[in-house]
Amino acid sequence: MKNKRLIIVLLFLILYASPSYAHKPSDSYLSLWREGNEIHAKWDIALRDLEYAIGLDSDADGAITWGELKAHHKLINDYALERFKMKVGTTYCKNEIVEHLVDNHTDGSYDIVHFKINCSQSNKIPTEFDLEYKLFFDLDPQHRGLLNITHKGKTLSKVFSPENSIQHFNLNSLSLWNQFCDFIKEGIWHIWIGLDHILFLLALLIPAVLCRKLNRWQPVNNFKNAFLNVFKIVTAFTIAHSITLSLATLEIVQLPSRLVESAIALSVVLAALNNIYPIFKDNRWLIAFLFGLIHGFGFASVLMDLGLPKENLLIALLSFNIGVEIGQLVIVSIFMPLAYKLKNSWVYEKVIFIPGSLMIIGIALVWFIERAFNLNLLPIG
Repeated sequence: MKNKRLIIVLLFLILYASPSYAHKPSDSYLSLWREGNEIHAKWDIALRDLEYAIGLDSDADGAITWGELKAHHKLINDYALERFKMKVGTTYCKNEIVEHLVDNHTDGSYDIVHFKINCSQSNKIPTEFDLEYKLFFDLDPQHRGLLNITHKGKTLSKVFSPENSIQHFNLNSLSLWNQFCDFIKEGIWHIWIGLDHILFLLALLIPAVLCRKLNRWQPVNNFKNAFLNVFKIVTAFTIAHSITLSLATLEIVQLPSRLVESAIALSVVLAALNNIYPIFKDNRWLIAFLFGLIHGFGFASVLMDLGLPKENLLIALLSFNIGVEIGQLVIVSIFMPLAYKLKNSWVYEKVIFIPGSLMIIGIALVWFIERAFNLNLLPIG
């Protein structure tokens, strides 16, 4: 009975990634700054998110033209600005649209909404206020609002989520520590919703409690061997993605988003395929390192699109990467004790190891086709 429960938990961890959010999670990007006696704001909102929320593609041809976007400007204004407000004390400020533009991020086209925030109840620009952000939270709980506020040469970066949709700001006491903690949380969240990263990790971890002998997988002799396997894999993956996360975020090396996302999906396929037709055998750490380099570019897309200023970039990079490692270690700490407990059971090989690897291959192949050929084969993702 106890083993049955463990089997169910392990299968759940694998199936958790099956619904397949195959693309970059939904984010919008807000920048606030002062011009004279006015507060200006620039809000980058993905066209795909606006299409899902309010509908932009009037002729349903699969492409959103400037004419279609322009025709929906008022609807976008009403929809978006109702979901972002500044409050000074008990009084809400008013948002005044300046213009709409279009720009491209790593994951597609965005509507750029430029507006001013008018707090007419005060003769001076407030330095202490609340911001309320509720865009898309009712449609997509994974959505995040990424904010930059620039004040007197300093920039504060914050993250809005459904659980943290109202935040208080005092610009006279900007805290880098709070920003550091926010990006740790964002790194943890990113790995937990990055189901392609989770599947890649699970594909490498499933055989970690086994070793290859006489052309077949057999249970390891002790926990030490299993721990060393996991340690090598996690360390190699961490080093690799940290390298390319840093290179991409610092804009030293940049790759097209479509190429990166397709390569990540392919890496999941190959990692799981190696379980069935072993090439690297006990050197899975090498797979973790080689493909970890590609996954690092995927992690970097969040920080690159945020457009962090140089003085905040290293803090965000370090804290985000720490968050990714924490999120990764939580997954490992849940999966490995269960896998080690079941390693001697025939069920592990017949129900979890082979079927689990085949399931991962199938899901990742669909992701690869979707990303490489810009298709949408699954109802989610």
